[in-house]
Parts: sequence; structure tokens; C-alpha cells
Amino acid sequence: MAETNNSMQAAAFGADGSARARVTLPGGVFDGTVNVPVMHQAVKAFLANQRQGTHATKGRSVVTGGNQKPWRQKGTGRARQGSTRAPHWPGGGTYGGPQPNRDYTERLPKKVKALARKSALNARAREDALVVVDALSMDAPKTSALLALLGKLGVAERKVLILTDGQKEAVFKSARNLPAVHVMPYTDASTYHILWSDVVLVEQGALANAADASAGASEGEA
Repeated sequence: MAETNNSMQAAAFGADGSARARVTLPGGVFDGTVNVPVMHQAVKAFLANQRQGTHATKGRSVVTGGNQKPWRQKGTGRARQGSTRAPHWPGGGTYGGPQPNRDYTERLPKKVKALARKSALNARAREDALVVVDALSMDAPKTSALLALLGKLGVAERKVLILTDGQKEAVFKSARNLPAVHVMPYTDASTYHILWSDVVLVEQGALANAADASAGASEGEA
């Protein structure tokens, strides 16, 4: 079931890792709503959509060998057999196995995906696992600099999702060879990526834009 709780706050840090006063998260997005069944539905659909459907098994008409009877029909005392390519033979064909070009796509309504994503963000905020940072600016990719920042924040040993305010290629490339760190724009984050992480780092500007977008949507519905 969905649970709600208003006025959520998060820890805040500067771009150099220095601590700042806690900030109040925008209520339009962080209202405490956590809908677990919807999050499960969104994650299941995301994983299903990653499947390519290129699996293939060989039937009895494709496997090698067994073109003639392994022994004569009568007189051997053994059960009659027609081909060693039958499914019950070792090395025989597979019956009813998966074939290529199967479509595993699952589509969710936009409002369901939005609710799942909102619930995931609220879940991390309620766990105090959402951290607000100032704009991350890098002139060139530098993995050591990003690792140093994560170390100052105390999250270097955890799975971290960094949500930037728009595309930031230098930040993305700095984390590209770190298996426990993902970097993407705030607007591109999915429910799966948020729940995959132990800690979510969000740039201050991305939160401000999210609050403006939420306010605009509310005015449009009114």
C-alpha cells in the first residue's frame, strides 16, 4: 500500500564534499509516497524489456546424427527406437524449447511509471539515502577526483547513483569504469536504477528543475 509523509529533508554537501545544512526536498516530488506494488511492476517491466529474445534451441530436425534406426525393430529385446535425435535421447533435439524473435516487451502507462519512480525516490529519501550536492563541474574526466568526492561523502564503498542536472559528459566518463557508480541525468533515472543503488546523489539544480516541473504539472491539472 502507498504510504505518505510530508516535509522530507536530506543531507546536503558542496561540490568539494563539505557538509552544508540539511535541505527540504520539494514537496511536489518528495511527499513520502511509497507504493511497493507499483515499484515491483516497474522493475519487472524494465528487466523484461532488457531481454533480446535471441535464445534458440535445436529441435530433432536440426541436431546432428541419428538419421537411421539405432537397431532393428524386433528381436533385440530392447525397446523400439526410430532415431537417436528423439528428445529422450542424450544429445537429441529439444521439444518445445525457446525460439528466436520472442518479444518480451512490457509497456506501462505513463502515470504508473511516474508513480513508481516517485515512490523509489521517496523510499531512498525516507531511508536518508538521498544526498543533495552542488553542481558537479569537471573540465575533463577524472576518476580519482570523483572517487575522492565519494570518499568525503562516505559512500565510496556503496552502490551510488549520481543524478545530474542535464547531460554532463565529463562526470559520466569519470565514473564509466566504476562498476558501483552510475551517472545519468535526473530526468533519465528509472525506478530500477534508483532501487539498484544504495545511495542517490542528486544535484541541487536537478531538484530545482524537478520542483518547477511538478508545480507546472499541478497548475495544468488545476
